[in-house]
Amino acid sequence: MEKGARHRNNTGKNHPGGSESEASPETGSGGGGVALKKEIGLVSACGIIVGNIIGSGIFVSPKGVLENAGSVGLALIVWIMTGLITAVGALCYAELGVTIPKSGGDYSYVKDIFGGLAGFLRLWIAVLVIYPTNQAVIALTFSNYVLQPLFPTCFPPESGLRLLAAICLLLLTWVNCSSVRWATRVQDVFTAGKLLALGLIIVMGVVQICKGQYFWLEPKNAFENFQEPDIGLIALAFLQGSFAYGGWNFLNYVTEELVDPYKVADPGEPEDVYGCVPQGGGGLRDRGAT
Repeated sequence: MEKGARHRNNTGKNHPGGSESEASPETGSGGGGVALKKEIGLVSACGIIVGNIIGSGIFVSPKGVLENAGSVGLALIVWIMTGLITAVGALCYAELGVTIPKSGGDYSYVKDIFGGLAGFLRLWIAVLVIYPTNQAVIALTFSNYVLQPLFPTCFPPESGLRLLAAICLLLLTWVNCSSVRWATRVQDVFTAGKLLALGLIIVMGVVQICKGQYFWLEPKNAFENFQEPDIGLIALAFLQGSFAYGGWNFLNYVTEELVDPYKVADPGEPEDVYGCVPQGGGGLRDRGAT
């Protein structure tokens, strides 16, 4: 009987499902738990935001905004208003990122605030509808840009566009799954390339203005309609502009992988913009309370 009791006690101590193993997460929560590697620095974090915002949308949306707005002046107003809305959303997400320092973005915030069911529905819609369609548009646009020089007199074949887009998606998926560091490096390289292309477009536009090609930018001509104004088309112009700014919230999906997501005001403790420092449980406390 005593040997059996000793054997059961030893088994409970050594077995992964024993009492000590169950209590270990609480005792080792200070630094022994499983966590994501903090490998994303400030430059890479900015690269993620800029790289996702300056995607295929900025090279495709201007045409749709101008066509649906009906005039150059209204198109500029659409760009300014969508930019302001995006800036407000980005500031709100920055506050959420330091208040709820969890990776997952929308899913984490909806789950913590509204419960598990709402979080599951948000994640289900995002995984099955929102993100696949968004990535498909970006990949097809990239494929069109790559194959267009090979077919100067006609449109590229649809099968070639879809095949190249699928290869790009599979390659980028493999890179993101294999290493965060390599994913950020690829993101930085592509961000630099997109910034260079956008810079060339801006420089060429400035050169054309210096040559006197600014007829539609004059106030008396800017709001001259080249089609009948329509509220539905203006709404589509806002949708196109918002698509071009899309990606401003992507950094919140990797909050736990950031080296320092807080604004460091004191070398001793990270501090957010309201003078609060993060507690061990993820919450915030006022520095004055200490």
